[in-house]
Amino acid sequence: MNLNKKICIITGSAQGIGYAIAKRFVADGAKVAIADLRLDAANETAAALTKMGPGEAIGVEMNVTNEAAVNAGVQQVVDHWGGVDVLVSNAGIQIVHELQDFPFDQWKKLLSIHLDGAFLTSKACLPHMYKAGSGAIIMMGSVHSKEASPLKSAYVTAKHGLLGLARVIAKEGAAHGVRANVICPGFVKTPLVEKQIPEQAAELGISEQEVINKIMLGGTVDQEFTTVEDVAEVAHLFAAFPTNALTGQSMVVSHGWFME
Repeated sequence: MNLNKKICIITGSAQGIGYAIAKRFVADGAKVAIADLRLDAANETAAALTKMGPGEAIGVEMNVTNEAAVNAGVQQVVDHWGGVDVLVSNAGIQIVHELQDFPFDQWKKLLSIHLDGAFLTSKACLPHMYKAGSGAIIMMGSVHSKEASPLKSAYVTAKHGLLGLARVIAKEGAAHGVRANVICPGFVKTPLVEKQIPEQAAELGISEQEVINKIMLGGTVDQEFTTVEDVAEVAHLFAAFPTNALTGQSMVVSHGWFME
């Protein structure tokens, strides 16, 4: 299984998990669109990945909550390379509050980036995949697609929702050779997670080290963070798997924090 010459769009991939996935795909010979809010960062990442090879990358400006921007970004990729084989819907944010204090505008913002973003990018890519008779859509869920934590009502709701969306796409896409799956990482030490450590410490009235040891890693089998490379390997599996035998599924990558 490989991604040689496959055309891939990865949202939110100028850094973090998205970058690691893009790096893994390019290392396997893929053509990767670094779709990000910040075009300068997307172009910089794309240039660095192309230099690594053997695949190549381009930067694409994309606000995943804006339908016109998503459609334009996907069309840019199609015009440049001729189609879309793989979509990784990875763009996301985190906002933490107790439910009673959660500002409604912040609730809507988080759900829009995670859920509207996955919906709009999938909707834009599916016609090209259907035309080709094959494709893979990968959504970035979380252990919070299956579990809940205090302070994360919006995030937990959004990540649960991605499971349902992927399963519908798997059902609808099967006749066209299109698969959809969800990756569910545990805590990965990215800037997004590092930002949460002091926020949760303040909200819960505990030290930052207690947030790491008790809340983030307390349920793991080895008190280790999941790495971006761990997640990238699962993304590669879902992207390169050749048949509908692996569709409508979710895979947890969490050092045993959540088991099913």
